[in-house]
Amino acid sequence: MSCCDETTARVPDPDVSRRAVFKGAALIASLLPAARPSRADAQGKTVHLAFCSQLLCVVPYEIARAGGYFKNHGLDVELVYTRGGNAAMQALIGGAVDYAGTSLDVAIQAYANGAEIRRFATTGRLPLFALATAPKTANDIRSVNDLGGKTVGVSALGNADHALLLFLLKQANVDAAKVQFATLGVNLLEALRQGQVDAGLIQEPALTLLKQSGARVLVNAMDLADAQKYLGGTYEFMGVAVRAKEVEARRAEMAQLSRGLADGLKALRTMSGPEMVAALPRELIAGLDTEQLGDILVRYHTSLYPETVTIDLDSSKRVANSLIVGGLLKPDVNLGGLYDTTIAGG
Repeated sequence: MSCCDETTARVPDPDVSRRAVFKGAALIASLLPAARPSRADAQGKTVHLAFCSQLLCVVPYEIARAGGYFKNHGLDVELVYTRGGNAAMQALIGGAVDYAGTSLDVAIQAYANGAEIRRFATTGRLPLFALATAPKTANDIRSVNDLGGKTVGVSALGNADHALLLFLLKQANVDAAKVQFATLGVNLLEALRQGQVDAGLIQEPALTLLKQSGARVLVNAMDLADAQKYLGGTYEFMGVAVRAKEVEARRAEMAQLSRGLADGLKALRTMSGPEMVAALPRELIAGLDTEQLGDILVRYHTSLYPETVTIDLDSSKRVANSLIVGGLLKPDVNLGGLYDTTIAGG
């Protein structure tokens, strides 16, 4: 289970999403540096990549596609938006798509349960959560240590936010048995605003809105400094997996995909908020304050997104450790075969 579950996924209407992607591609192409022509066919080989649909996760992928970076390396990548990371992983395992982009906790749990997959590239290095108080408890709860005896909201028991909270509680020597967990799904923001819970794990733009209401941020895992302080460093997050039996046959294609993503990551580090927003399909951001979204992307882009697609094995171990602490992974599990660092280095 992951942060990118069906309660947080933003799935474009399949009947109109392709038209919007073309429109977005034209706009972003006018903003991004032109990709150099490839010797490959102009259209490139079409591959399908299932995606969890969490907004902040998809940014590097849409920039790589809209900016022409995939096609520059001979690929036409079609993102298949699914309702959550588990759905994306199931699409890969079932053979419906060529690749799956999910958070690492999804890939780890799938692999631990016998899925024959290999993760070969990364596009995110921090979890998309912040632990914040309700506005009315901001003066009483000043750190994780103050959560004993409090009610803390999570999307669902066993999800990545719950596992991360259990990890933070253990690091602060807070007895998790003394914390009441409220499972609230998509209603977390309003529950915090109204004081129905004392604290909770939230994402953006909910975090920005909650801060405006007077809440206190206890841990912002989307900030690199807080990740260093509370998690011990970066925390491998979004990345791409392939079916293990197809690695050798797809090796050249996987390298092309990795290079396209690497170019997208490089481009986004110099882009403005409006430029990044312009790369996203209109249906994906329908109903959002796009100016606020642009500000959020600028605020976090250097923390959330790595400079390369190379898998950080130490960072990956932190994720596995948090799942073990959260009871979602057996302590003796062997994850050595999950990672393939021969495509993007390691």
